[in-house]
Parts: sequence; C-alpha cells; structure tokens
Amino acid sequence: MSLVISILIILGSLAWPLILLLPWKPWSTRERLENCDYTSETDLSDVTVLIPARDEAGSIARILGALEQQGHNLAVIVIDDQSSDGTADLAKTSFGGDLRVLHGKELPPQWVGKLWALEQGRQLATTELVVLLDADIELAPGTIRALKSKLKAENLDLVSLMAELRMQTLWEKILSPAFIFFFKLIYPFAVGNDPGSRLGVAAGGCVLIKAGTLQAIGGFSALKTSIIDDCELAKRVKQLGGKTWIGLTHSAKSQRPYPTLNSFWNMVARTAFTQLRYSVLLLLLTTFLMVLVFWFPVLGLAHRSITARAASWLGLVSMLAAYLPVVRFYRVTPFVVITLPAVALLYLLMTWSSAIRYWSGQRSMWKGRSYGRA
Repeated sequence: MSLVISILIILGSLAWPLILLLPWKPWSTRERLENCDYTSETDLSDVTVLIPARDEAGSIARILGALEQQGHNLAVIVIDDQSSDGTADLAKTSFGGDLRVLHGKELPPQWVGKLWALEQGRQLATTELVVLLDADIELAPGTIRALKSKLKAENLDLVSLMAELRMQTLWEKILSPAFIFFFKLIYPFAVGNDPGSRLGVAAGGCVLIKAGTLQAIGGFSALKTSIIDDCELAKRVKQLGGKTWIGLTHSAKSQRPYPTLNSFWNMVARTAFTQLRYSVLLLLLTTFLMVLVFWFPVLGLAHRSITARAASWLGLVSMLAAYLPVVRFYRVTPFVVITLPAVALLYLLMTWSSAIRYWSGQRSMWKGRSYGRA
C-alpha cells in the first residue's frame, strides 16, 4: 500500500512540471487584449450590441452608461427578458444613443432564457458586427474599438474577452482567480485560438462576432439548449471554418457580486456537471485527477520516502508557479497561491453538488428559472 501511495504522490507531483512545460502554456496570461485610447470620433455604425437582461436593475444603467464611451453611431438592443424589477424602464433612460428596448416573449420549451433573448435581439440587428454583452459586464472606453480592430486585423470571425470577475470580498479574492485558472486548464486559450484545432473556447460575457457567421450557424436556435453556450458558439464557428480568439482583459469587468461562499458555490454548481457532459464516469475521473494533482503533493510532504517528499516539493513549487501568473494578472496578493489545494477541493465539492442537483431533476437554475434534465 505504501508503494502505491508513493507512486500516486510522484505522479501527481510530476504533473505540475509537465503542465509548466506544455507548449500551449495553459497557465500563462499571454493571450490578452485591452481597450484602445478612447476617441469620440470612433465610428461604430457597423456594430450592434445585444444585451439580454432579466432582473438587472442593479447594473443595467451602469453598463449602458459605459457603452456611451465606446464611440458614435453604436446601436444597442436591450432584450428585457420578462423582468420584474423595472429593468426596461431604467434601460430607456440610461443610453443617449440608438437604443431599442425589446420586451421579450415567453420562453419556448427547450430554450435557455439567455439564448432565447439573444435570438430575439439578433433578428432586429442589421449591422455587420454584433457584440453579445451580459447585463453585468462594464466595458472600459474604447473596448469595442479594440475588439473590432483585433477581428479585422487578424481576419477573425469571433473575438471574446474573459471578463474580470469582481474581487472585493475575501471569498471573491480567493475563488475568482482560481475560477479563471481552472477554466484555462480545461479550455487552453492558445489551443482554442489555433485555427487548426477543433476546440472551441469563448467567454460569453463579452463576444464580438460577424453577423454573417452567426446567421450561417443557424443563429442562437442552433444552441438553444446549451448551458455552456459560449464555448458551443465558438465550436460551431470553427466547424464552419471560421477563426476565433479569446483573451484575458482588465477592460471588461463583471459587476455581479459573489460576496459569500454560498453565492459563488451556486454560480459554479449551475454548470459544473454540464461541463462533464452529465457523465458519471467523467465525474469520477475528474475527482481522481483533482485529488491526485492537488492533494497528493501535499500529503507527500509527510511521507517517509525521501523520493516521495522530494517529488512533493517539486510538485508544490511547480503548482504555485503555474498559478502565480493569473493571481498577478488580477492584482491579488501573491499569498493567495498557497490556498490553491484547498480551493481545488471546494471546486470539486461544487462539482459534486452540481451533479447531485442534476440527478434530482435540475439541469440549471438561474434568475428564477429551473432548466430540467435533458
């Protein structure tokens, strides 16, 4: 038994130096895009922003106000998804340009609410380019100009930004950087950005896409049941032969608070089991791998084998080195890196919570809507 544990300690520990050496560097922050210098002369007459909004009275005015600093002739469509908190009325008074507030229709069977709202807005958009923007994402001045320049310069079909999550409370500072880190390990940006790869990677909070490409994949009706709609959208674009790009940024910030462990837990549990394709086998495999790479290096520090202890130290140092770039990018204290094994355990428990919810009949819960099992 001791030999088996030693082998597991060594395997789990050596995984981290290997991750550091991977050519696509999933731990790095090299894929990034920031806003351009703001100028009121920026012409955005070829861009329409679609904002699906359901009970977003707390943020919609701020998000629309930020859009006024993007340039002139920008069209904005807010799709009020049957809000009960006055979101539509606030939206109408928060943007001085070309704004349409669409009162969304009843959600059809099988549709996810956000995608149904976006599809209704898409049918009204007439511009060459479309920005898909969550109602909690605030853009710095010149961000749409930067997205458009990136798309044009590299002949891309889709550009998306991983919005900076709010990091104000203790739990947000501990859990938010790890959320991005784990996402990049599962969906390496460099691989997703490679035209030769079939992996689709996008962040749905802020996406710029060609309207023709969106039409070619069948609009949002092609994705209507997708909970993880952003990566599915990127995947469909690449299947058509299109090119996609995703990067980190400080220029798109989420204003949605997750001040407590419970609020963050619910956010992760909403889609964690979906990422595993509702597979028990993948859930068990994920559990084994996370325990192997995050906890066996820690346990190995107390092992009597010198080889196991040496491997553990190598693994832990490599683990923290892999996590540090993301922590530094978001300007969180570097000491947060030592919490990674404990945070990984929390995320694993969130994933099991997601699976239990699915087995009990809930596929996803968001804004008062429960999406049933597929």
